[in-house]
Amino acid sequence: MQLERELNPGKIRKEPRKRWGNSQKIAPYVFVSPFLLSFVLFFAYPLVSSGVMSFQEVLPGEVSFVGLDNYRALWNEDFGAALYNSSRYTLWTLLLLIPVPMLLAVLLNSKKMVFSNFFRSTLFIPALTSVVVAGVVFRLIFGELDGALLNTILHWFGLPSQKWLYSSSLSMVALVVLAGWRWIGINVLYFLSALQSIPGELYEAAQIDGAGKLRRLWSITVPLLRPITIYVVTITIYGGYAMFTESYMLWAGKPSPQNIGLTMVGYIYQQGFQYFNLGFGSAVGLTLLAITLIVSMLQLALTGMFRKEE
Repeated sequence: MQLERELNPGKIRKEPRKRWGNSQKIAPYVFVSPFLLSFVLFFAYPLVSSGVMSFQEVLPGEVSFVGLDNYRALWNEDFGAALYNSSRYTLWTLLLLIPVPMLLAVLLNSKKMVFSNFFRSTLFIPALTSVVVAGVVFRLIFGELDGALLNTILHWFGLPSQKWLYSSSLSMVALVVLAGWRWIGINVLYFLSALQSIPGELYEAAQIDGAGKLRRLWSITVPLLRPITIYVVTITIYGGYAMFTESYMLWAGKPSPQNIGLTMVGYIYQQGFQYFNLGFGSAVGLTLLAITLIVSMLQLALTGMFRKEE
């Protein structure tokens, strides 16, 4: 090599040094590092910290381990009311936010639908509205005074005024209506995007075979919308158990009568930030995580998401 350098000094070139960022082995880790970092900082670390804190009694300047006492304390009336309200709310939102957006998407996807772009934009506007502002407006709509909007409508039909936010069933109506107003437009967009991928030849062949509109809807549209339907169901379950701001704003940040508006996240907020019982609040949070995970896994199992496609 030394002799070659002396004889042909101009032909010897230095090989370019490989930068570590251009290495094929290192580059994938560089690209996924932002996700991994955010996952560790904002999910894994808080989850582990909450898990440890759920076995502790956290007081100002004093932390002590109490074993399973926080989990034993979960069996009380407030926790039962919060779990019942969140589960009932989730069930009603599933019944509203799956079939209604699907039918609206089918209508908006029809070629005979006029002003379809206008209606798509209109349905999406509530999603852009602050839930705090929406909660204040709906609190006025569902007010107990005779001059409230819904009570005024009841008077037109000769019906008496209702105290909407003082009854368990009527307050659930207010929460579900607010959820429908806010999320129907987003779910319509989900179903619309899925409808665009269904080949039109399937509908034409079914129409030639004599299938009517309802038959085509039930036999073609609904089965082919199954993947997006499962996704919408999953996020609706999560949103139902994670609901807090809507309930908080409807009752203006005050405790609802007989806990008719208390939700699981509201109970976590109450115990952790109002009563400063961080250990018990962490136990409630982990229990909510487990319940949501179990319900979601059952839903995915019942819909066949874990079966292998043949």
